[in-house]
This record gives sequence, structure tokens and C-alpha cells, in this order.
Amino acid sequence: MAYAGRMGLQAGQTVREIGWDDDTDPELRDDVRQTTGSALLDEDDDVAVDVVLYWWRSGDGDLASALEYDIGPWSEGGAVWVLTPRTGKPGHESVDDIAEAAAGAGLRHTGSVALGGWVGHRIGRTPAAP
Repeated sequence: MAYAGRMGLQAGQTVREIGWDDDTDPELRDDVRQTTGSALLDEDDDVAVDVVLYWWRSGDGDLASALEYDIGPWSEGGAVWVLTPRTGKPGHESVDDIAEAAAGAGLRHTGSVALGGWVGHRIGRTPAAP
């Protein structure tokens, strides 16, 4: 398994989860909880977190707007992981679409990793101009 390790998650980090539904991967969620040692916060918790897990499927709406307005406060140096069904599965979003949405929200796509039936797309802040 080691999903959280592939995402670079560590003990002590706080994680907000958005977009949970019946199709989300319980093993991935459990691995994140075990690795960080904390329960997953939901979108109503208004505290700055280290990581946001955003379960996203095509048809969920406008990802750029969601990234800009829905993810809540996150710490400097934190990351958003947009989790989409893997290629060939209903709800899949392409890397290009994820990167375009991130740029539209003033963020940047920094990499992707396979997570079982899902693909995790790491989204970070765009570095400030010197």
C-alpha cells in the first residue's frame, strides 16, 4: 500500500479531505490517517492544514474554481492532492486538464503518482517572482 508515503505525507501533518463519496478508496484514507496519526478533517473545519486531499471526478464542476475557493486554508509549503480515478475509469481527468485548472487558480501542478484505482496530482503554490 504505502499510499501516504508516495505522496510524501509524514507523521504530525494535518489533512483536510474534500469530495469524499462512496467511490473513494478506504485503504488510501486509512493509510493517510495511520501515517499522519490524525483524523482527516472535513471541508467545514476552518483551520490551516498541511495537506488537502481533494477527491475529484470529471463532471464535478470547475476544478479551477474549486481549487481557488473550496480548499480552505493550507500552510505555507503545504500541498493539495487532487485525486482522480485512474485512466479508463469513469470520472478520470487528464493530467493536462488538472495542470490547466491549477494554473487557472494561480497554482501549479508539480507531479502525479499512481495510488491504486486513483491518481494523485500534487498541486502547490506558484513561487513568487523574485
